[in-house]
Amino acid sequence: MTIELRHLRCFLAVAEEGNITRAAQRLHLTQPAVSRTLRQLEQRLGFRLVDRSTHHLLLTPEGHAFRDKAAAALAAVDDALDPARLVPWPLRVGHAWAAFGGHTADLLRRWEQRHPDTPLELLRIDDHTAGLATGRVDVAVLRGPVRATGLATASLPSEERVAAVPTDSPLACRDELTLADLTGEVVAVNPVSGVTTLDLWPPAIRPARSLRVANTDDWLAAIAAHRAVGITTSATRRLHTYPGVAFVPVTGAAPIPVVLAWRRAPGHPAIPDLVALAHEVLGPGRSG
Repeated sequence: MTIELRHLRCFLAVAEEGNITRAAQRLHLTQPAVSRTLRQLEQRLGFRLVDRSTHHLLLTPEGHAFRDKAAAALAAVDDALDPARLVPWPLRVGHAWAAFGGHTADLLRRWEQRHPDTPLELLRIDDHTAGLATGRVDVAVLRGPVRATGLATASLPSEERVAAVPTDSPLACRDELTLADLTGEVVAVNPVSGVTTLDLWPPAIRPARSLRVANTDDWLAAIAAHRAVGITTSATRRLHTYPGVAFVPVTGAAPIPVVLAWRRAPGHPAIPDLVALAHEVLGPGRSG
């Protein structure tokens, strides 16, 4: 059996809805048709994608791994068949926050001057790969360790860590802070796309409390409201000024690596041009 787009769309609907009935309603199909299509896909792949032993369907480990691949494949097909994208072909650049830091505007201006026929679309996506794994972007600016597989990367200059604290906190008056200075604080952590966890602190001085947030806007709001403090990169200070939040350099913490990343499969032909321009504007990162 040949896998068709309907098999991928059916699987993604089931994965997102967690229920055969709702997936069938969404796809305007009958429940038996959805079950049959899902079973055909599993038979073709040779493993189970969905655990049907519970009322609320759950993805198997293989299903979770296949979900990103299926989404990326459908996104690529939809993009290829979108008449609006045939001419010109925009280069979509994802980022979770801060883009290229203080160099963002300069890079965008130079790109438009040198590549007027290839629009550069900068997309902020709160995701661990900034939309790269799901095919929503062609290339992404990623901060911190890159754990996703199947990606090529080009290093950019690393960024120093800074603390974000309420402006009327005694910590805001300091010229610099250490990790120990924040031990007694509640630390705002973004597990979706952030680069700081409590593991940054050695066990002996690790903060006891954290506050989970979903994105950079919520992170800044929590700090301004005195609910927490945070640690981020120097790029955040340049691009995300926020009333009630002050940024103070942090000493004794390793800089945060920054890379441009893209899928190893054939992609947008302008990716090498973006890498070259990013190195020209920002400078190359450390090798290795």
